[in-house]
Amino acid sequence: MNAELRRAQEFARPIEVGSDVWVGGGAILCPGVKVGSRSVIGAGSVVTRDIPERVFAAGNPCRVIREITE
Repeated sequence: MNAELRRAQEFARPIEVGSDVWVGGGAILCPGVKVGSRSVIGAGSVVTRDIPERVFAAGNPCRVIREITE
């Protein structure tokens, strides 16, 4: 609960989100993850690992459900 201690021990990392990505409502992207271009993240998902391009991924923890084909 000590603010000074939290500030000294926080290790935030940036996330990377590719082009044309859709992130559903309430999804959480953990620090340091990468989401590939044209992917879709399902609502309420918790993304703990990198997600490749052109996939639909969902769940807790978030995992690839299927590839997106056109």
